[in-house]
Amino acid sequence: MDRLILQKAASYCAYQERTQDEVRKRLQKWGVWSEEADEIIAELISMNYLSEERFARTYAGGKFRVKNWGRLKIKQELSRRGLTDYNIRQGMAEIKDSTYEATLKELLTKKLTALKRTETDPLKLKQKLIRFALGKGYESELVWRTIEKLLEKQK
Repeated sequence: MDRLILQKAASYCAYQERTQDEVRKRLQKWGVWSEEADEIIAELISMNYLSEERFARTYAGGKFRVKNWGRLKIKQELSRRGLTDYNIRQGMAEIKDSTYEATLKELLTKKLTALKRTETDPLKLKQKLIRFALGKGYESELVWRTIEKLLEKQK
């Protein structure tokens, strides 16, 4: 195994959390294939540079806190990156229910305030709020419930 490539891969992983798939693609860019790539990935895991569980936790927590993504969008993205169901569950555990619902309410309140300036039709207003929240990846049932409560308070 090439120590220089291992060192390069270690610093690649140290810069930010990565999935095994991302590392494998990067190794291929560097001309490292199959068995040697597997050895390097195994070594990175044993040296704790690479952990898909840690990646899932960091990714889910970050996307929720920074971009206010909903669980559906985060799960879909983690799945797209080839993570196991176990790792996805570990990542989703980073998002607490109370914080999740409060974040959705806050997002919708801000969006409602912004939309009220331009939208006068209550039906279109509700439609735009729903589309916004679903686009962020929140569950439809939770979105409907939250919007109903918000609009009820507005009356």
